[in-house]
Amino acid sequence: MKILITNDDGISARGLYLLTDWARGLGEVTVVAPKVEQSGKSHGINIISPFEITEEKLFPDVRAYAVASTPADCVRFGIVGLKEEYDLIFSGMNAGFNMGKDIVYSGTVGAIYEAYHQNAKAAIAFSTAPDTLDGAAKHFDRVLRYFEDRRLLDRHMLYNVNIPAEGKEIIITRQGCAYYSDDFEKCGENLYRQVGVMVYHDRNDISYDTDAVTRGHISITPMSTERTDLDVFHALRE
Repeated sequence: MKILITNDDGISARGLYLLTDWARGLGEVTVVAPKVEQSGKSHGINIISPFEITEEKLFPDVRAYAVASTPADCVRFGIVGLKEEYDLIFSGMNAGFNMGKDIVYSGTVGAIYEAYHQNAKAAIAFSTAPDTLDGAAKHFDRVLRYFEDRRLLDRHMLYNVNIPAEGKEIIITRQGCAYYSDDFEKCGENLYRQVGVMVYHDRNDISYDTDAVTRGHISITPMSTERTDLDVFHALRE
């Protein structure tokens, strides 16, 4: 099996190391990750200016590249630049959950959307809380068995997985409500910083990723790239 791994926390991130170390046991691994953190870059790409790509050393048996651009550009280089085909693309493991409406901002999830655009066979994004990376990594085998036993990748190619360290029941979920919003905080003359503010509202329904994960469950959400509102489309056509 050939596997491409990327992330949005950067090539030196602990979550990338853990995911890569585990994936080495599954097959031939190539890592293409941002040179520096690219959180919140969503599905952005750089088509304006050149950017640096350098070969790095992570593990003796892993080819690795640091890309001075976004996670989506990392996937593009891994597939288009290296002219490789992969059986599976992993993104993560992100230091911070990617769930609810906040998914739209995620570079981690943006990477798997780019995998779809590049006609990859399958792609999975992994996230956990910032302080539970090592604990969450212990559940990788369980999550993989869940995918294999239920043949999830035969039914769909894009999934977003959130793994709290407790790793309770694995649940198929849908995207929940907003988890964070932001305030603009002044931090200097004409300088502002966006500061995250928790806005999560508990619906008491673990079919939502936000409710499942906050209760300690592992959530697996099938993702869609369709931007057309099909209900409205069909209604207008009628």
